[in-house]
Amino acid sequence: MVAIHRKPAWAISEALATPEDAFLNRRTILKAWGLGTLAATAYAALPKSARAEGERKPAGNPALYPAKRNEAYKLDRSLTPEEISSKYNNFYEFGGSKDIWTEAQTLITNPWDIEIDGMVEKPFTIAFADLEAKIPLEERLYRHRCVEAWSMTVPWTGFSLAKLVEFAKPMASAKYIRFETFNDPSMASGQNGFLYTWPYVEGVTMAEAVNELAFVVTGVYGKPLLNQFGAPIRLALPWKYGFKSVKSIRKITFTDERPVSFWEGLASNEYGFWANVNPEVAHPRWSQAQERVLHTGETVPTLLFNGYGEQVASLYEGLESEPLYR
Repeated sequence: MVAIHRKPAWAISEALATPEDAFLNRRTILKAWGLGTLAATAYAALPKSARAEGERKPAGNPALYPAKRNEAYKLDRSLTPEEISSKYNNFYEFGGSKDIWTEAQTLITNPWDIEIDGMVEKPFTIAFADLEAKIPLEERLYRHRCVEAWSMTVPWTGFSLAKLVEFAKPMASAKYIRFETFNDPSMASGQNGFLYTWPYVEGVTMAEAVNELAFVVTGVYGKPLLNQFGAPIRLALPWKYGFKSVKSIRKITFTDERPVSFWEGLASNEYGFWANVNPEVAHPRWSQAQERVLHTGETVPTLLFNGYGEQVASLYEGLESEPLYR
């Protein structure tokens, strides 16, 4: 038999880009209160040797990387180089600027425990190192679309969220999964301010969680996850805006109540539970019709569900009355 590979509908050729519109810069505000430079100052105060050592020792087990690439998840565009994507990040726990990668090195990821509770057969806590070793890893190439109208392509390593759901053994009555990050102002400068309510919280439906695209990320670019990407464990939901892909997960709760996410709680008129990529629904302060690719600077049309409609559109049938962006 001859294997015939059919190119999925979402793998279309493009370039990428649209100028990033004005977006709330929390770092500027925090600086005005004398808070924005806390992490940078603390990081700079560390001996260079200590900083270098911390950056060389991520929480993940280097022996597990690089993982074998799953060829079912391909792109028709080049990957964003690590030197670009690793230094252009949103991680509000450490500040509101894009160059928070240095500040994020204060994140302590080893040891790191993850609590799994709520509507499960038996609540438990597991060390990240044990979870990483229990479920086989694979690499997937995914698009990433930020609500700010920029995008990149990333080689994530990890395992399907469906496998984590199976591992957690939820009750049949569970309808949602609530994800919660760490809350440690002594480690994360951004959590010293009072603009936001910490910890960061996100949620998905059970149907979204077991979709083939939902991915638990433990590594990137063939090695354990870097701090600025949300080490040691985060989500990648490529059909949704990036803020749904919660970083540095500490707690996973199965529930029958729809979670109120971090940004939804702050500005529900701008950010909501669903957050599916939709070029026809503008953010209240800018258009979502186009996007800017980080490593090329090109501007291209944004695709519905970020180009993954073939895999996820069926999840939202019958929900026409729902605001599937907000």
